[in-house]
Amino acid sequence: MNMLLTKLDHRWISLTLGQHWITALASSKLSTIPPEPVIPCKKPFKVELVGGKRYSWCTCGHSKKQPFCDGAHKTKAQGLSPLRFVPEKDSTVWLCGCKYTNNPPYCDGTHKQDFIVSAALHEQTDS
Repeated sequence: MNMLLTKLDHRWISLTLGQHWITALASSKLSTIPPEPVIPCKKPFKVELVGGKRYSWCTCGHSKKQPFCDGAHKTKAQGLSPLRFVPEKDSTVWLCGCKYTNNPPYCDGTHKQDFIVSAALHEQTDS
């Protein structure tokens, strides 16, 4: 059923808008879906947090100040923004380094899963 809808939708779009529009739309970088983060590290970062202080955890993976944001998402991962948080008290925590945790910004062990273990690490560039 879903395949039939997909084919019908595609047919309707091509008849209505023309093939050139579909090709342009498919190759366009415009999207409402945020980009996927890159994996800067396959281990968590042990961090001493100060209670009451505001932190910005990098969600895109492009920051050179991991695990914290340096603003790199503005040019390298538009659509992603840092996770801002304020711990209630001073504490030592493990912040996620792979960016795929289900409990951001804290590590939940996701980096041990096959899709992270087998993935390539993102190489930082100067640009």
